Amino acid sequence: MVFSSIVFILYFLPAFLLCYGLVNRPYKNVVILAFSILFYSWGAPRFIFVILGTTFLDFHLVRWMDESSNQLRRKLFLLCSLAINLGLLFYFKYSNFFIENVNTLLGLVGLQSIHWTKLVLPIGISFYTFETITYVVDVYRKIHKPLKHFWDYQTYIILFPKLIAGPIIRYHDLADQIDDRTEYETVDNKLMGFYRFCIGLAKKVILANHMGIYADAVFNQTEMDWTTATAWVGILSYTFQIYFDFSGYSDMAIGLAKMIGFRFPENFDNPYVSGSITEFWRRWHITLGSWMKNYLYIPLGGNKVSSKPRLYTNLWLVFLASGLWHGASWNFIVWGAYHGFWLVAERMFLLKWYDQFRHGPMKWMKSLLCFIIVMIGWVFFRAETLPQAIAFIKSMFGLGNGMQGIELDIAFCFYAVLCFVFAFFVLVPYGKIIQQSIFFDGYDRNKHYRMLAISIFLLAISISMITASGFNPFIYFRF
Repeated sequence: MVFSSIVFILYFLPAFLLCYGLVNRPYKNVVILAFSILFYSWGAPRFIFVILGTTFLDFHLVRWMDESSNQLRRKLFLLCSLAINLGLLFYFKYSNFFIENVNTLLGLVGLQSIHWTKLVLPIGISFYTFETITYVVDVYRKIHKPLKHFWDYQTYIILFPKLIAGPIIRYHDLADQIDDRTEYETVDNKLMGFYRFCIGLAKKVILANHMGIYADAVFNQTEMDWTTATAWVGILSYTFQIYFDFSGYSDMAIGLAKMIGFRFPENFDNPYVSGSITEFWRRWHITLGSWMKNYLYIPLGGNKVSSKPRLYTNLWLVFLASGLWHGASWNFIVWGAYHGFWLVAERMFLLKWYDQFRHGPMKWMKSLLCFIIVMIGWVFFRAETLPQAIAFIKSMFGLGNGMQGIELDIAFCFYAVLCFVFAFFVLVPYGKIIQQSIFFDGYDRNKHYRMLAISIFLLAISISMITASGFNPFIYFRF
């Protein structure tokens, strides 16, 4: 089940909000947990037992670790928890990839391949594994005490607004909200959460889905069909699809959480206006970047290493890990290495070169250059294989053999213009003011009336489009 489905919007969510509103405060977390289990079980009934089992083990391992005063025992409990969670992640997500590559090597030397039954990837395993790791590491570092009750820990891990696609929330940022969020369960927050949900739904259904149709049309063609214009249309469509798909889903998650008193961190901040890849990664999937920084980059030494080669190596390792986290494929590894290359290049010299574009119309050049670099990177993210990605990039720069092209209709132009407007509107005067007013500033009665009318309109349009079209994919569903 995904947020942009009719089942969720018209049945699951109203039933949840009704039950949540009717029960007394001590039972609200019970309602959240019950509906979260139902939410996950709807799409992956077999794998819910994997989550419930690992949360049971983790809860007790972390409690024993916290109660122990022996440092060696604490480390053993930490390593045991990490081994269980990373082991499951590797088994389900990476074993197929590992066996395929081993079999390729065995075939090259004439040896018999390993027989292996391909595994199905549990929905959202990367997201809840990372949050499990934050729990055990935050408690180990004594940043926050562990939760007292097992069902509270399960609520933290499988809280349905963030379960399958984030935001990735560090334990100490959410722990106190599990116990008490009375202060934030206000009418204003519930309404603002509803507005945020409707805006996110519209981004997903109205913008991302329509761009996805054209992206699929191009990438499903053969290499001989890709002209230079076709390739750029395809990757531009996908560039907007993945942004409005994932940022829209994050908006829906933040809005749902706000309706029940939770405060989730922002996950996107207009990433396509970035003037460098360094800035892009401060704006794109912010919670993943924060996780990588605090649980991988800093433990590797971060910026405090003794030499620049070590610093650059750490950056590469983090982005290779980020690529591999997104998917068990050489495409994702190359995508991570590609972004790592640009980050290292910016640290070495590019950021100084960018400084000449700080003023006047030239400041737009930085955003345009960064946008093109990101678009090229998305080819590796979207293509099915590495040879396909390379062939597609060759076509983008006129080195392919494509002859057919693709016909563009008025609908594509209309939705493409909408995507440009909403991806870059903060660059124009008052753009940031409008965004701040809608998402973060306070609301008076008249402002509530306006936003309620807009939100109901967006909700109605989105529901009608979902009903009318069978095309409603969610890109990050498989991560």
